[in-house]
Amino acid sequence: MKVEFIDRHKHEHGVQPICEALEQTDAAIAPSTYYAATARPEARRTIRDRELTEQITTIHAENYGVYGVRKVHAELKR
Repeated sequence: MKVEFIDRHKHEHGVQPICEALEQTDAAIAPSTYYAATARPEARRTIRDRELTEQITTIHAENYGVYGVRKVHAELKR
């Protein structure tokens, strides 16, 4: 969440000033941490979660938005 915030505003203010402004808050983040987070590849869990979310959204929409957790889960297992 912090990384996305910095990504949205770094073109206006720069990474270093944003990190300095966040130092005095609960959302403090070092510039090196930001750069490390942007350089590392996306986790397999994150990729899988995104795929499942798309499948769940599709199943729910195809069934007129009335399928609940149990039916969506059963459909995913099929």
